[in-house]
Amino acid sequence: MATKIPATRGGLISADFILAKAGMHEGMKVADLGCGAIGYFVIPAAKIVGPKGIVYGVDIQKSALDGVKSKARMEGVNNIETVWSNLEIYGATKIPAGSLDVALIITTLHQAKNRGEMMREAMRLLKVGGMLEIVDWKKISTPFGPDISLRLDQEEVKKIAQSLGFKLVEEFEAGQYHFGLKFKREV
Repeated sequence: MATKIPATRGGLISADFILAKAGMHEGMKVADLGCGAIGYFVIPAAKIVGPKGIVYGVDIQKSALDGVKSKARMEGVNNIETVWSNLEIYGATKIPAGSLDVALIITTLHQAKNRGEMMREAMRLLKVGGMLEIVDWKKISTPFGPDISLRLDQEEVKKIAQSLGFKLVEEFEAGQYHFGLKFKREV
């Protein structure tokens, strides 16, 4: 019997839960689009995909990428590549098109001015059959996090994804304050 992984750890998003939802396994190519500086998803993802896989940590802030590199070195993880990119510019991300098995956009989409372009860039990077997992803040008042006016309506995210050709595979609770959506690239 499989162990159930909790959606939250201390009230915040559990990396183990999110990565399990993405269906990652050894040998995959994965990108955390908007990875941030601490490698919260990048490091555990790299451990899951193992030495035959690769995880790209992508961010617009070079200092964030430096943080991921440093943490990876400290943890002895060697299958991470950092990529500096503006994810809102189609074609800007220096990862081969159609090469990813999984793309993660975790608590990043609400920051984008052009969410559709960010999702379009994710689609460009995914292979046919690849999975896009989006986790972001629920459009509810919370004691911390971004202003409610910046938060996303899940229906809006689904409409954008479906207009790009993604198929919704699963909706899930990613924790008390976050929603999760999993899409598949079909074309």
